[in-house]
Amino acid sequence: MIALIQRVKQASVDVAGQTVGQIEQGLLILLGVEQGDDQETTQRLCDKVLGYRIFSDENGKMNLNIQQVNGSVLVVSQFTLAADTKKGMRPSFTKGAKPEDAKRLYEYFVSLCQLRIPTQTGIFAADMQISLINDGPVTFWLQI
Repeated sequence: MIALIQRVKQASVDVAGQTVGQIEQGLLILLGVEQGDDQETTQRLCDKVLGYRIFSDENGKMNLNIQQVNGSVLVVSQFTLAADTKKGMRPSFTKGAKPEDAKRLYEYFVSLCQLRIPTQTGIFAADMQISLINDGPVTFWLQI
């Protein structure tokens, strides 16, 4: 399972011209589910994302996590993160989970976030347009 996380001042996701999720300070989480991922993998990645210390403390050091700064998360499914790009000029998506498995684990990840922090989402498998103001920029690839 992969989470590409971006520290943002604000972020939103639109589907068919309608805003379906929007946050101010927090994390935009692009979530990719791979074959073999399960609820344990999902729990571990959620714990890591929400505990990852990438917000500045009073000394300007990245020492605080999203919960400590009272931020929010915007979780967006992104199957392209599971792409194999090692060969050729076209990505292969064979490492990605089956859509029904990916949706189930995406929804589980979202439910885990909702228990701990204000959470907004995109719509699974929809054509989404994402807008954000990256803070820093600060972007990390987390993989379990």
